[in-house]
Amino acid sequence: MDIGVLTVPLADQSRADAFEYLSGLGVDAVELGVGGFVGATHVDRERLLDDEDARAELADDLDEYDLRVSAIATHNNPLHPDEATAAEADRELREAIEIADHLDVGTVTAFSGLPAGGPDDEVPNWVTAPWPTEHHDAHEYQWEVAEEYWTDLAAHADDHGVDVGIEMHPNMIVYEPHGMLRLRELTNERIGANFDPSHLYWQGIDVTEAIRVLGERDAIHHVHAKDTKVYDANAREKGVLDTAPYTEETDRSWLFRSVGYGHGEEHWKDVVSTLRMVDYDGALSIEHEDSLTSSREGLEKAVDVLQRAVFETTPGDAYWAE
Repeated sequence: MDIGVLTVPLADQSRADAFEYLSGLGVDAVELGVGGFVGATHVDRERLLDDEDARAELADDLDEYDLRVSAIATHNNPLHPDEATAAEADRELREAIEIADHLDVGTVTAFSGLPAGGPDDEVPNWVTAPWPTEHHDAHEYQWEVAEEYWTDLAAHADDHGVDVGIEMHPNMIVYEPHGMLRLRELTNERIGANFDPSHLYWQGIDVTEAIRVLGERDAIHHVHAKDTKVYDANAREKGVLDTAPYTEETDRSWLFRSVGYGHGEEHWKDVVSTLRMVDYDGALSIEHEDSLTSSREGLEKAVDVLQRAVFETTPGDAYWAE
């Protein structure tokens, strides 16, 4: 199991400098953004798509610092009711899949997207309760939109031999494991999870049980290593559906934290062990979004915890059971 990093927090560094820094920390893999909310800091999507020299340059940089690409990332909303916004997100995602194919990278990470609540609405609408009944109707409409889009997108991914790892995220139609499985069942097995526990913790979802639910169906394509801390004093007063800005830390019910600062090392060892139980052997890609620490310190502390949690060898024979 590799330790990886989504390189977005290192946007102030060149690709070579970022790779050198991460390699020096003992990082094994990088997740590279090519568009959407994660941007395209360290690669040029259009060049990678069309230019063999650009792909060769990236391969040389990876070889020099003994890194591999765990995933190509483009997080956006291809189901957006604004046609231009949706078209741009769709183009980014399809091109990311084609780039992954060119680079022999097995996974693209993305969001499921979120439609409006009806065909005449102008903004996405996250439905979190089935009543009054117009909200149930809106939710069913959204799933019709999602099924039509993702069936076609999943076929595109299959044509290129690339998996799409969807991050279960609030304000998206897929934000928890059962929604993830619903989308997978409506499409094909190329559609699975980019398993990010940080969005599950604050929903009250047991992360290791969620790993089992998805992993037993071979539905985990990639993993983000990202923690969350629920601050009970605030949550007791206003619950966890918190719209306070992320930078108003003292007022929020929960915050994204560096690995080990929301849940301790013992928990992360349990996460790693459960991932091994369901035969996940890919990257744990650190996504740093902890507003209480700098990017470098947050990454370094996360790497430190994960280096003690991950297994570096394959299981041996269970000689004691024979």
